[in-house]
Amino acid sequence: MTPADITALIAEDEAPQRAALLDLLAAVWPALRVVAACEDGIAALQAAAEHRPRVAFLDIRMPGVGGLDVARAVVAGGGLVVFTTAYDDYAIRAFEAGAVDYLLKPVQPARLLQAVSRLQDRLQQAPQADLQTRVDELEARLRPQGERVIRWITAGIGDSVRMIGIDEVLFFQAQDKYVRVVTAEGEALIRTPVKELLAGLDPDVFWQVHRGTVVRVSTIHRVRRDELGKTRIELRGHGEALPVSAAFVHRFRGM
Repeated sequence: MTPADITALIAEDEAPQRAALLDLLAAVWPALRVVAACEDGIAALQAAAEHRPRVAFLDIRMPGVGGLDVARAVVAGGGLVVFTTAYDDYAIRAFEAGAVDYLLKPVQPARLLQAVSRLQDRLQQAPQADLQTRVDELEARLRPQGERVIRWITAGIGDSVRMIGIDEVLFFQAQDKYVRVVTAEGEALIRTPVKELLAGLDPDVFWQVHRGTVVRVSTIHRVRRDELGKTRIELRGHGEALPVSAAFVHRFRGM
């Protein structure tokens, strides 16, 4: 990898903080090529899909789409992430030694230099498969107890990243090492396990019907037993019949 290959995305909604970070990066990492400096999460998502940056410096809390959602897009494209935050949250500190780094705002030159050193080391290593898991864990740690926060599903499709609104999802289904995310328009694959998805889904809206299948309740059209006595559900607007395991058949008694 040559220096010109190292591209960066910056997402910070406060203009002074964004300008300060750009200046500091130019000083401590002059070879870094910043391909986008965004003022909100939506623009950052678009930039992540367009540029597939090798590294990203993301404010965790931005209006609309937050840094965690942008991080999923960056990680899906093979990039590394450094979060910035104004709060010395214990959940962020827990990631100091991990694959995802963090910086407290206002960013200090010495601390930025340390983060840059870590990024440069990791850029020389093989891609780490657990980056998506680390982002998921960070989101879970930051989530206030009882709050369900999944609003978007970020899925890598070829060379692009697709943002799927949770309201579009018909069902999730485990498939080998991935999970299918099925909508009326098609489907995509993500790496987030069903168990982790369940922790962020409203149980009144999504029901688990099988160890690896979670369905939007409002899409269930019919429940039937097949010739072998196995329970299956049919969804509105989708031709695939989904199996219901014995552990979850009780959900459909009386329907």
